Amino acid sequence: MDTSVRIAQTIATEINAAAKQVNAAVELLDGGATVPFVARYRKEVTGGLDDSQLRQLSDRLVYLRELEARRSTILESIKSQDKLTANLAKSIAAAETKAQLEDIYLPYKPKRRTKAMIARENGLEPLLEAILADRMAPPEALAEAYLNETITTVKDALNGARDILTERLTEQADLLGRLRGFMQDHAGLTAKVIEGKEAEGAKFSDYFAHSERWADVPSHRALAMLRGANENILTLDIAPDEEGIARAEAMICAALAIKSQGAGDLWLRKVAGWTWRVKLSLSLMLELMSDLRSRAQNEAIHVFARNLKDLLFAAPAGAKPTLGLDPGIRTGVKAAVVDATGKVLATETLYPFQPKNDLRGAQVAITKLIALHGVELIAIGNGTASRETEKMVAEVLQHLPAKVKKPTKVVVSEAGASVYSASELAAREFPDLDVSLRGAVSIARRLQDPLAELVKIEPKSIGVGQYQHDVDQHKLSKSLEAVIEDVVNAVGVDLNMASAPLLTHISGLGPGLAEAIVAHRDENGAFRSRKELLKVARLGPKAFEQCAGFLRIRDGKEPLDASSVHPEAYKVARKVVAACGRDIRQLMGDGAALKALNPADFVEESFGLPTVRDIFAEIEKPGRDPRPSFVTASFKEGVETITDLKPGMVLEGSVTNVAAFGAFVDIGVHQDGLVHVSQLADKFVKDPHEVVKTGQVVRVTVTEVDVARKRIGLTMRKDGGASAKETRDARAQAGNRDKPNTHRNKAQPNRGKAIRKEQSSDSNGALGAALMDAFKKT
Repeated sequence: MDTSVRIAQTIATEINAAAKQVNAAVELLDGGATVPFVARYRKEVTGGLDDSQLRQLSDRLVYLRELEARRSTILESIKSQDKLTANLAKSIAAAETKAQLEDIYLPYKPKRRTKAMIARENGLEPLLEAILADRMAPPEALAEAYLNETITTVKDALNGARDILTERLTEQADLLGRLRGFMQDHAGLTAKVIEGKEAEGAKFSDYFAHSERWADVPSHRALAMLRGANENILTLDIAPDEEGIARAEAMICAALAIKSQGAGDLWLRKVAGWTWRVKLSLSLMLELMSDLRSRAQNEAIHVFARNLKDLLFAAPAGAKPTLGLDPGIRTGVKAAVVDATGKVLATETLYPFQPKNDLRGAQVAITKLIALHGVELIAIGNGTASRETEKMVAEVLQHLPAKVKKPTKVVVSEAGASVYSASELAAREFPDLDVSLRGAVSIARRLQDPLAELVKIEPKSIGVGQYQHDVDQHKLSKSLEAVIEDVVNAVGVDLNMASAPLLTHISGLGPGLAEAIVAHRDENGAFRSRKELLKVARLGPKAFEQCAGFLRIRDGKEPLDASSVHPEAYKVARKVVAACGRDIRQLMGDGAALKALNPADFVEESFGLPTVRDIFAEIEKPGRDPRPSFVTASFKEGVETITDLKPGMVLEGSVTNVAAFGAFVDIGVHQDGLVHVSQLADKFVKDPHEVVKTGQVVRVTVTEVDVARKRIGLTMRKDGGASAKETRDARAQAGNRDKPNTHRNKAQPNRGKAIRKEQSSDSNGALGAALMDAFKKT
């Protein structure tokens, strides 16, 4: 079978598509098309394959092409040895995985000098054949005939025969396949603490004496145990129980056709047992350990990718003047005002808390910023002193004049803000702005449009991963880049406002072209049409084809440039508009006028029904944003630190991270609480993502508070959830996980109370007068 045909059929089965669809998609991807472009604008060509199918297709294509290349290499190697038979070629052609291929190739693979080779050179292979041929004859008697100057004892002769037989067994593809399958079904994973490491490895205490079935080990527990092994705290072993070992040895005996109890068969049984203990059990243990690591890493990467996708799809608060506040105590609260486009208008550092305690001065400064810049949103970072800062802002808003529209205050995740502030990108974007103030700008912008700001931050710094530092970093980066690309292109970007980091992820572009677009825009002003992109240096027809449909131009020369209709299909769109008998600007956004039309009437040779339907949808809702409406969690007044929590409290919070074992929720006390998977709903939940996603606002009930270990147990069950013991058991099951990087610093339990006391010392009347005066003077 032709290689390309084999690959297409395999992938088609895996993604539930036809081979014809796969071939069409492969041709497009090989031609330089991106997954978002193919999914959105080549539906007729691929038969409607969506982005998830195309991502899977792309990943499997790489693996299967590597598999075929290896298959070809192995065939050539065996041919060169003049050992290729028809049956062997058939077996190689039938191998579906790299592991199966390597099993078949083992006997023919060039290898270093082995004990079996030496035994053959010493003439001992005929001895093995004699033992196999006559199972009743004592092997010791047969060995006497093979003694010489090199092989001086019977023991040496039989050991040589054993080495030859062991090598044969370890290179028997069918036997290896059966033993591998047996181990995968029956082996157990055992973890034990290394003697004397108990204190040093206390965080791995759940695994000091732990065992479970290998096939059932979830990702988070596997990665926790592997980390413990890497840190020399735990030893890990994968093996079947005593009964399983006996069954494995019996499988080897069956491969040798051992039936009787003759002297030869007894010797062969011993060799079978020795082969298992010394060779096969060890090699299979290492293979299963590698499989476990790979399986756990893939699941962790999948979890990270899903969380990142949910976070990037978070609802934007909108293009409004925004005040960003990066809370701090000793170093002050950093403030930055940005306009509706994200441009920095003002920055300031406030010192409302200890040691300066200039609460009134800080509130007056905030009032002035609101009045001077028409602030409509206030974004408060959720790190140290965030609740105290939120209370300070609430008092400011309370005393604003009644005729003034009060800004909406929102507590937002500041994860990654400090990383971005110190980055080279931030330095280029704000060369004259102090590092400490850049974080406030980032916090303000991520409330306006989370996607546009978060793409500037290394995804691994955003804190929605699970054991992200323990997985294959290349594979993780590739997966996260694919997620960002899919989300950015699904949402689309404003060509005249998008930053270079955001444009980088648009289909067909990249860092170089993104920078060139921004440079052209800075030099020549805003783009008036998509066609003007072709004037950008190095942006040719191919790049234009890939990127144009994902770039929006508001109020430009061409109304369709504000939609996701691709320029190549403008002709069809204009026919639709003409059929309505109205001006295109009047028609766009008016779905009623389209209902009298039949999309099938506008199908052309180049544009099928899927594209026409997409055009109808775009004319009805041009440039529609797939992200949800903006909502935010309201933290409970008076609940500001972990010591304020009591079991039974019902609170509102925001999901910050979703792991395989549950979800972490920010309830406004500087420490995320855990809703274990068993507490997410009143029904059984296999996958937490079925119930919650990152950024979602949820209501939770507190089930346990452990101040010493900074652990909070939560439930979303209507019955009030688990007992404290059940919550502790759930946490133990969750294992030694990565802490979500949601807060850069955790507030001291008593610090919040001290700050609140200082804040309440001011007279409300005096405060109101001061703020009113500040507002009037701006």
